[in-house]
Amino acid sequence: MVKTLNIAHRGFSGMYPENTMQAFRKAVETGADGIETDLHITKDGAIVLCHDETIDRTTDGTGFIKDYTCRELMKFNAGHGERIPSLDELLDYMKDKNLLLNLELKNDIVHYKDLEKYTIDKIHQYGLEKNVIISSFNHYSMQKVKEYDSSIKTGLLYGLPIHKPGEYARRIGADALHPLFSLIMDKDIIGDIKENGILINTYTVNKESDMKKLIHLGVDGIITNYPNVLKKLI
Repeated sequence: MVKTLNIAHRGFSGMYPENTMQAFRKAVETGADGIETDLHITKDGAIVLCHDETIDRTTDGTGFIKDYTCRELMKFNAGHGERIPSLDELLDYMKDKNLLLNLELKNDIVHYKDLEKYTIDKIHQYGLEKNVIISSFNHYSMQKVKEYDSSIKTGLLYGLPIHKPGEYARRIGADALHPLFSLIMDKDIIGDIKENGILINTYTVNKESDMKKLIHLGVDGIITNYPNVLKKLI
């Protein structure tokens, strides 16, 4: 039976400020198998970690990430006195840990030129090629990742049904599907994906009953705000 990986969504975001170093450290301490986070590019070309395109919801500041320099963003409080971290900070923290790192490129609303290239260059800089999977709702972007470096794993995020998802992922060269969990609570859909040799990492699963069903269905990874709860079940 497949061992389902416990992937902390934006870090241990159920109890700590999302996408902060505190949330990432706590996820590792609680025994998560991996961390999921979100990437944007600042005005001066740095890659930073935040879910939204703006900082309004997650910090005491306002405005679009793309309109701030990295140094300016670091002045805002992201909760508990934490800052918005850079990708460098997270990669440096993860470089000596044999854990999965799911980097979501947030390029489906704001177009960040060459985000794929910059991200892969950073991954190589820290020697984490084998530990990373890059995902996005922008499937064109995932094809760009493969064009730039075919060895980097990619995952296709989606929140609406896809006809024959396994066949679709294989056709465009992805390694994994990252569906909203309610879309794959069906053994036939899981079977289609598995038959095509595609991994399944599903989001965002926070109820024990859903976790148990997905483990039983044999998904490869569960992305959750509560890695402590999933850890007990796995």
